[in-house]
Amino acid sequence: MKATRQGYGDALVELGQENPNVVVLDADLAKSTTSYTFAEKFPKRFIDCGVAEQLMMGVAAGLAASGKIAYTGSFAIFATGRAFEQVRNIIAYSNLNVKLCPSHAGVTVGADGSSHQAIEDISLMRAIPNMKIIVPSDYIEAKTAVKAAAYIEGPIYIRLGRAALPQINADDYKFEFGKALMLRQGKDATIFAVGIMVAAALEAADNLAKEGIDCEVINLRTVKPLDKAAILDSVAKTKRVVTAECHTVVGGVGSAICELLAENIPLPVAMVGIRDRFGQSGSPDELLEHYGLTAKDIEAKVKQLL
Repeated sequence: MKATRQGYGDALVELGQENPNVVVLDADLAKSTTSYTFAEKFPKRFIDCGVAEQLMMGVAAGLAASGKIAYTGSFAIFATGRAFEQVRNIIAYSNLNVKLCPSHAGVTVGADGSSHQAIEDISLMRAIPNMKIIVPSDYIEAKTAVKAAAYIEGPIYIRLGRAALPQINADDYKFEFGKALMLRQGKDATIFAVGIMVAAALEAADNLAKEGIDCEVINLRTVKPLDKAAILDSVAKTKRVVTAECHTVVGGVGSAICELLAENIPLPVAMVGIRDRFGQSGSPDELLEHYGLTAKDIEAKVKQLL
């Protein structure tokens, strides 16, 4: 059980050894984002910008314009909300090589409450031209995605979390940008999941199989750009779709899937996600239960479609 944010810190140390152009910035949250591991190894390539995400994005843009590969860390709510204008107008507009890798996305931040729970960050980043989006499902996927991002041109948003997650991917896992990953084949319905909800989707599929319901489970990995071919191939076979995300259903992964299907294979989609509400304080498990983000909620949506 490791958090995806730990994959960020471990990947940065390896990148620092491999690539002298990698620089890391943080907004007074290096312990929380785990970028302190890079700071300890490469202090001259680490900049703590203080509680100033807008400034951090501007500095990162300048470094990228000078040929560096700039990684930025903060909490997701501040990296995407507080610094939205800088991300849009300075980084994305110029297609600069800045990697936004904030932690503490979704409601599993827990007791920190609504002010610190980013549940609309995917929506914000999806709307920005040139921005690419990756949502890792476990520590291994986070680590490999963060390393891969250094060699993908342009701005990338990698959504990381605070909560420890079970390992889904093998130790020798290879991340492929823009490619969805088939985790389980099935014929009755397709469950498209990202991040923390991938483990829940697999659990739901196992439970449904005991009832004779055969579900396909796909880890999207990359939300923007979507792997359109993989999505459409699966849907053409199963004819039923459930999406699962620890994020608002407004403009998130469910919306992205619906936009694609509306133009290609129109059919009903059941979405597991947060229904146009703010987060609140509580333990991660309590909040996942309260907002309907569990395996049993995915199971209920599959049965609804059937």
